[in-house]
Amino acid sequence: MPMTNEFWRGKRVLVTGHTGFKGSWLTLWLRELGADVSGLSLAPQTDPSLYLLLGGDTSGEGIIDIRDRDAVNNRVLHTKPEVVFHLAAQALVRAGYRSPAETYDINVIGTANLLDALRMSEDVQSIVVVTTDKVYHNAETGLAFMESDPLGGHDPYSASKAAAEIVVASYRSSFFAARRIGLATARAGNVIGGGDWAQDRLIPDAVRAWQSGATLQVRRPRAVRPWQHVLEPLGGYMDLAERLWQAPDGIESYNFGPDHGEAASVGAVLKMAERHFGGGTMMLGDGTDGPHEAGYLVLDSNKAKAELGYQPRWRLSETVKRTMEWYRGQCDGQAALDLCLADIRDFAGLSTAVNPLRAAG
Repeated sequence: MPMTNEFWRGKRVLVTGHTGFKGSWLTLWLRELGADVSGLSLAPQTDPSLYLLLGGDTSGEGIIDIRDRDAVNNRVLHTKPEVVFHLAAQALVRAGYRSPAETYDINVIGTANLLDALRMSEDVQSIVVVTTDKVYHNAETGLAFMESDPLGGHDPYSASKAAAEIVVASYRSSFFAARRIGLATARAGNVIGGGDWAQDRLIPDAVRAWQSGATLQVRRPRAVRPWQHVLEPLGGYMDLAERLWQAPDGIESYNFGPDHGEAASVGAVLKMAERHFGGGTMMLGDGTDGPHEAGYLVLDSNKAKAELGYQPRWRLSETVKRTMEWYRGQCDGQAALDLCLADIRDFAGLSTAVNPLRAAG
């Protein structure tokens, strides 16, 4: 089921987490497709911020804490969304160890706040809640996770996202299914791409180190992850939202990850990144530094391929190349908007006119 300009043109879409890395890319892409996009998020949490570089501001009504139940409800009442993408989250494993209660509050209660507001909406038809590839109980078997595998979570971040999955399932069966409103979760792999400046993420940490001439400290170079360009899962989310709109019955969750052969170790990704960045040094750890993190994590996306027509487009080598070229281009003075639009149009084959990201207010 390919994405169509016709479906998105004029749709009222609410993106929570619109000021973040993935949310900024998604908002820009949706507006390129003609959607009327509103946001709900905290102010940007990084400096630089892709959201601000794309022309967003922090003065609009959409700057809201997902934990503020009344504010979330008012935002839904004001924007009257037809389609919702829920990306707002505390999205970092190590931050979850530092602030576990806050992580549960944002990821679990925040999700419940949003769904509670949406269950009263007369306009919403399609809701995609984004969780993570880390929602599965990981016994390190070396097998790719399928949607039917048991949920779990060793660390607070992973457990909070697994709990959010249960919250979604409860709201779907209790409130949304009877009204034939589509509600599903999307579980994506490790996402990279230009414009991410979060702490404790591999590529942003590498870019910061190499731009300053510092040595990158790598905790777990042998850890294997399902790396993918940010546009890969975002395209899957949009396909899923369209499917939920048209045929919501029986749809619960989907994995969106690269083909199995494209999973790679942290060390292998860094070697590619260093080559395309044009140089940089790194010090590889032995995997014992810091709190527990999964050693092997790969997703099985066959369900999304069979039912949604999902198909990864860029191989890992192309993904890393484009990511590092984005950062180099932005550092050399190219506009973030131009760099993002070039990737979106290459990925999706769009030929629309430039439509800069405006404040989601």
